[in-house]
Amino acid sequence: MKILIDAFGGDNSPQEVIAGTVAAVKERKGFTAVLVGDKDVLDVHISRYGYPQDRIEILDAKQVITCEEEPTVAVRKKPDSTICKAFKELKENDDAMAFVSAGSTGAVLVGATLKLGRIKGVARPALCPILPTLSGKNVLLMDSGANADCKPVNLCQFAVMATVYAKALGIENPKVALLSNGTEDEKGNALCHEVFPFLKECKEINFIGNMEARDIISGDADIVIADGFSGNIALKSLEGGVKTVLAALKDAIYGSCFGKIGGLFLKKRLKGLKDKLDYNKKGGALFIGVNKPVIKAHGSSKRLAFKNAILQAVDYAEFDLADKITESLVNSGLADAK
Repeated sequence: MKILIDAFGGDNSPQEVIAGTVAAVKERKGFTAVLVGDKDVLDVHISRYGYPQDRIEILDAKQVITCEEEPTVAVRKKPDSTICKAFKELKENDDAMAFVSAGSTGAVLVGATLKLGRIKGVARPALCPILPTLSGKNVLLMDSGANADCKPVNLCQFAVMATVYAKALGIENPKVALLSNGTEDEKGNALCHEVFPFLKECKEINFIGNMEARDIISGDADIVIADGFSGNIALKSLEGGVKTVLAALKDAIYGSCFGKIGGLFLKKRLKGLKDKLDYNKKGGALFIGVNKPVIKAHGSSKRLAFKNAILQAVDYAEFDLADKITESLVNSGLADAK
């Protein structure tokens, strides 16, 4: 099994990507990591690490697609970019099983859709990150940014695909909620009103109704469904809120002598709280709906996040989601729906 990693994607590449890759191969056996990027540069950086020589390879790619470029144009005009070379390898090599990138989200999504192709029956693939909760359980948010404008059928397919994914993660009969501005059945915009009865009738999912954004990480639902615009805003708001609260706690504790003394007694619990809410420990967001697993890591990811995203990719490659998703879409009558 080969896992391809975009060595020049993200704000902290290639150093943090390489460090995370080395950590991943040391932690788990059974796969080979393939760093995609300028071989001359990567050889210099990776020589500083001690690692299993037969576990890390380099696929030479001299170009990089930046976040400032228009994704569709860049994917077409930069065939030697890390993203395009990785997708070419994924499509042509049966041993290449998954791809991890913290680079341009648009380019990764466009490349995955055009180069890899969609799973049979899927109208639109979507991004599905795993969100942490205080209880320790996982919550899936789908879509979190791939499709800003959606039709009801897209959200129905998101619910079915996310349910298959949640079951692969070990969640039995996962509870599905629809992101809305209130919990009552009649709440929401026109899209929510239109999709609600279809979700309620779908036999392939366990739909529990509407959910407000403040309850996403409560753990009351295992899956929260949204269009990509609303989902992305909710995700960024959660990230910002958690970051602000943790910073405020730190300032309150270290802002006075009494606070510092109290902080000594709370240090272990506060570290536990931070660890529970740390998105880096979850890796990245799975782009569900394309023929092989694609993991989109956060642009600011560091070595821990890259390591976990790579290990995530190994797990997903073993799930074999494609056939299960197609079967579930057929059973729900949503296969090839437009």
